[in-house]
Amino acid sequence: MTESLHPLWYALIPLPPLAAALGIGLGIALQPRRGEAAERSTGRIALTATALSLVAVLAADLTALIQGAPGQIRLGTWLATGSLQVPLSLTLDPLGLLLATLVAVICLATQRFSAPYLHREPGFRRFFMTLSLFTGAMLLIVTAGNAVLTFVGWELAGISSYLLIGFVQERPQATENATRAFVTNRIGDAGFLLAIFLCVAWLGGVEWPDLAARAAELESLQAGLVLMGFLLAAFAKSAVLPFSAWIGRALEGPTPSSAVFYGSLMVHAGVYLLIRCEPLLLVATALMPLVALTGLATALYGWLAGLAQADIKSGLMFSTTAQVGLMVLWCGLGWFDLATAHLVLHALWRAYQFLHAPALMHWMETPTQPFVGWLAQRLPLYTAALHRFWLDPIADWLLVRPTRQLAADVRAFDERILKPLVGLPQDEGPLTNLPLTRGPEGGATAKQGLTEGVGLLGGLMAWLADRLYWFEVRLVLEGGGGRLRGLLDGLAKAVIRAEELLEHPRYLLLLIMATLVVIL
Repeated sequence: MTESLHPLWYALIPLPPLAAALGIGLGIALQPRRGEAAERSTGRIALTATALSLVAVLAADLTALIQGAPGQIRLGTWLATGSLQVPLSLTLDPLGLLLATLVAVICLATQRFSAPYLHREPGFRRFFMTLSLFTGAMLLIVTAGNAVLTFVGWELAGISSYLLIGFVQERPQATENATRAFVTNRIGDAGFLLAIFLCVAWLGGVEWPDLAARAAELESLQAGLVLMGFLLAAFAKSAVLPFSAWIGRALEGPTPSSAVFYGSLMVHAGVYLLIRCEPLLLVATALMPLVALTGLATALYGWLAGLAQADIKSGLMFSTTAQVGLMVLWCGLGWFDLATAHLVLHALWRAYQFLHAPALMHWMETPTQPFVGWLAQRLPLYTAALHRFWLDPIADWLLVRPTRQLAADVRAFDERILKPLVGLPQDEGPLTNLPLTRGPEGGATAKQGLTEGVGLLGGLMAWLADRLYWFEVRLVLEGGGGRLRGLLDGLAKAVIRAEELLEHPRYLLLLIMATLVVIL
C-alpha cells in the first residue's frame, strides 16, 4: 500500500525533543548565568519541539486511519558488520502509534504545566533540557524499529531520570536517591543487552517484526533465555518486585517530573516491553506463570504499602506500583490487549492526578488519616507496610553498599597508587596521611602497608598497591636523575586539569551530548 507521508516525516516524531535538549544544553554551557531572562525562550523551545512531535504523530495516525498503519519504516543503516545489520528504523504499528500519541500528549501537557510551576527556579533551563531529553527518549522507545534503537531510548530515559531525581543538587538526599535509582536500573540494562546479544546470535537480527515472525523458530529454552533478559529490563524499569525499592525514593524531583517519569510514562516502559515481547511469551509459556505471580505480588505490595503512606505523592506512587503490577499480571495471563488498554487509561489518569497534587493539598480541610482502620487492627501487617516490607534496606545491602565499597576501593587506589606514582600530593582525608618510616635502604615504607583492602577487590588492590609503591620509590622516582619524575609531574597536572574541567557541569553536559552524537 502506498504511503502518503515521506519516511523522513516519521523521523520528526522523536527528533525535535532531542534537538531541543541539545540546543538548551548548549545554551546552558555557553551562557550559564542568564537566569530568569532565559526562561521564556527555553520554555518556547521545549514546547515547540514537543508540539512538532505531536503534529508528526497525529499525521501518522491520520494516515493509519485512512490507509492502515505504516508498519516498518527504514530510514537508513546504523551499523553494518559482516552479516549483521542494524538499521535506523521505526515500528509504526498500532501499538507504536498509540503509545507515541500518548507520550506526546502527556509530555506537552506536562511542559506547559512546568513553565509557570518552576518560574524563577535556579535550575529552570536544566529542568527543561532534561524533560526534552526524556520526551525524545520515550518517543524513541515506543517507535524504535529494533531492540538496539529501543535500548538507546532506554538509556536516555535512564539518564533523564537520574538527572531529575537529583535535580536539587545541594540536597544530599536527592543525589543519594538518584544514585539508588541509577544503580538499580543498570541491572535491568544488563538483561536488555543480554537479550540483544542472544537475538543476534540465534535470530541474526534485532528488528521487532522479525523477532515476532521468527520467535516460533526458537526452541523453548532459547526463547526463555531471551525473554529472561527482556523481563529483567522490564521489571527494573517499571519497579516490579524485587526492584520496587527505588521508585519510592524517586520522588525527590519536582512534581512535573514525578508526573511523567514515575506516574504516567517511564514506569510503563517495562510494561510496553512485555507487550512487545508477546511472541516470545507465547513460545516460552513456562515463564508466563512466573510473570503473572510477580505481577500479582507487586500489586499486593503497592496496595498495602500505599495504605500506610501519609503524603499524597507517596500514596499516588504506590498506587501506580499496584496498577503496574496488575498490567504485568495481565501479560502473564496472556491478556495483552487488556494490558495495553490499562496502560493508556492509567497513564492519562495518573498524569492528571500528579499534576493536580499541589493544588489538592491546598484544598484539603482535614489532616490525612495516618492509616486505614482495618490495617491498624493487624499490627504486624501495618508495620511491614509502613516499612515498605523492608525492601529498602535489602536493596541497600545487595546493591548500594557493594557499589559504594567499590567506589571507595577505586578512590583508595587513586589516592594511594596513582597520585604517588606520578608525584602528586595526596588529598587530606581519611584515605591519606599514612605514617611512614625509613626502610633499611633509606626508602620510605608504610608501617602497616600502603592500604588496607576490604573484600576480594580491596585485598587485590592492597597487594597491587604495595608492589607499585616499591616500584615507584626504588626504580622511578630515584632513577634517571629525576627526569622521569618531572615528565610524570607534567602529565599528572594535565590529567588533573582535564578532570577538573570534566567535573564542571557545562563540560559534563557537552561530554554527554558528544557521546550521544557518537552513538547515534
